[in-house]
Amino acid sequence: MTSGLLFALVGAALFALGVAGVVLIDHLLRRILAFNLMGSGAFLVLVGLAQRNGVPDPVPQAMVLTGIVVAVAATALALALTRKLHALTGRLDLPEDADD
Repeated sequence: MTSGLLFALVGAALFALGVAGVVLIDHLLRRILAFNLMGSGAFLVLVGLAQRNGVPDPVPQAMVLTGIVVAVAATALALALTRKLHALTGRLDLPEDADD
């Protein structure tokens, strides 16, 4: 097993754990952390599989670096919105749908 394949498998496991966290957890901070874990898994898969004849390909690595910058900005926005929700409602859970 090559190191790239090992990185890809670990990234897939992190992505699966992140998806489970986003789906199953109601607490907003933990959901944001699970979403970040999911993104880190996707980045690890991209870097692990980005090789041509054993030589790392720089294009996917540049895409991952750009994705990390975007993920940090999105996390900052999500945390700011969570803080505003907490200031308005005093809770860190999303309100239930009132459709029923």
